[in-house]
Amino acid sequence: MNDLHFISPVRISRGEGHPTEEIDSVAEAMAFLRKWPTGRRGPVYQCALNCCSAALSGQMTAEEARKAFTGFARITRLLDDDMALPAAGEDKASVHALRR
Repeated sequence: MNDLHFISPVRISRGEGHPTEEIDSVAEAMAFLRKWPTGRRGPVYQCALNCCSAALSGQMTAEEARKAFTGFARITRLLDDDMALPAAGEDKASVHALRR
């Protein structure tokens, strides 16, 4: 299976005392999402899952799926603080609005 690697990994932080996990591909993001607790699977989760599935089937790029997965990680407060900085072309206001 083609893993569809991300240009840069999504870093997941589960808090102090836990190592930071790097998600490097659509396949790794799908594996992470499949392990997510059923009771916590809301619309943001479903969007990330759908985008990763679409990328694996060639209907979406890996980077589009990465953005959806990053949004999921941000909303669930798992996104490593360093990842909250804006990427090239993003403005700081939009990033900070998502973290609130």
